[in-house]
Amino acid sequence: GDDNSGRKVITFSCCRMPPSHQLNHTRLLEYLKYTLDQYVENDYTVVYFHYGLKSLNKPSLKWLQTAYKEFDRNCSYSVLPSIIFKSLLTISFSFPRYKKNLKALYVVHPTNFIKILWNIFKPLISHKFGKKITYLNCLSDLREHLKYDQLNIPQEVIRHDENLRGKQKGKLPPVVKVPPPRPPLPTQQFGVSLQYIKDKNKGELIPPVMKETVSYLKRKGLQVEGLFRRSASIQTIKDVQKLYNQGKSVNFDDYHDIHIPAVILKTFLRELPQPLLTFECYDHILGITSVESSLRVTRCKQIIQGLPEHNYIVLKYLICFLHMVSQESIYNRMTASSLACVFGLNLIWPSKGTASLSALVPLNLFTELLIDFYINIFNSRTVPGE
Repeated sequence: GDDNSGRKVITFSCCRMPPSHQLNHTRLLEYLKYTLDQYVENDYTVVYFHYGLKSLNKPSLKWLQTAYKEFDRNCSYSVLPSIIFKSLLTISFSFPRYKKNLKALYVVHPTNFIKILWNIFKPLISHKFGKKITYLNCLSDLREHLKYDQLNIPQEVIRHDENLRGKQKGKLPPVVKVPPPRPPLPTQQFGVSLQYIKDKNKGELIPPVMKETVSYLKRKGLQVEGLFRRSASIQTIKDVQKLYNQGKSVNFDDYHDIHIPAVILKTFLRELPQPLLTFECYDHILGITSVESSLRVTRCKQIIQGLPEHNYIVLKYLICFLHMVSQESIYNRMTASSLACVFGLNLIWPSKGTASLSALVPLNLFTELLIDFYINIFNSRTVPGE
């Protein structure tokens, strides 16, 4: 899932850990590295569900030391702090590659023992990293920080949370009536369909927010290193979204941060009710890895030929821009592959739940092919105005 800044969220559930004698800890370490490698080039968030960690399934100190050395062979500090959050935290703060873009670590259902140990070893850990850690005593607190409904939370954790709340209150809290959602404003840009935006903007096919962010980034952002990798102030993003939704003008020069229009563009795509590549294309895109390498570009072309005309036009506009960004990768370090990692899940996601880890490879590969072979893929279908 995503947090409220659009950063990808990685969850770790201790209750899913089997007994230590049944677990191949070497493979666990490899899996943790593989999972983090999908995201560490961009800003990301970790949610750690502590419930379920017991002496039976806790990795040994020897293994944690091995994990620590694997990620940072030059570090002289003891591995003991990593016992607090097990191997995942070890990886996150031990090795700069994994630590740099970790923006938040939420520890859900922490025990007093964890808090005490953390205070003991706090002097060994940088103040900057310590500020990224937030303790959350109940699941409802997660809603303030990320898209809670996108999380795959184990039932054991949910039941534990209900028991805790029941003990604290003596009974479960009453159901709060949620008022019905307000209808969108006529000038709404975020969270509404492409068709809605078109109808409210005199038939314009490219949404104003997309046109303005792309135009600005073309002028001033093509050679910015790490474009689209960095996050921006949550409050600033909300303020800009509000301006767009109210139909007010936005001058990105006023914010003195090139990453703001970049985040706004990603946020717009992510908040579409249906992904730009449509739910119908999801399974077809997942099959791209089973296609022979020499035929994949042709298959990409076939898939996007089936898009509705409006989606095709907006997609072509976006991919044309991303192709331009990739052409400047010697300066911005954003190759087609890097851009695909950022935009893949902003262009396509399943109709139910979230994309699995195994789905990331085909989704990102498909996006990378669109960017790399933009001219070949989009040359056979004419669109209005061309």
